[in-house]
Amino acid sequence: MASTAQIPLVGGEADGETVTVELDSNGRPPLTHHHLGEQGLAGAQIYELESDDGRGQPWIYTWRGPAV
Repeated sequence: MASTAQIPLVGGEADGETVTVELDSNGRPPLTHHHLGEQGLAGAQIYELESDDGRGQPWIYTWRGPAV
């Protein structure tokens, strides 16, 4: 069974939400997360992985912009 992590989303429409992602064989989450909007992929927002947000979180996903 693969390990997972809960990672907060910072900025954008999903600010303050948390996503559960699967960790790779090295214990790292995916480099990006595409957060689907109300319109599905047409409204998706791109979040990029960053380490430590200064509040003790090992990782955060920071908003980078719309996927379109």
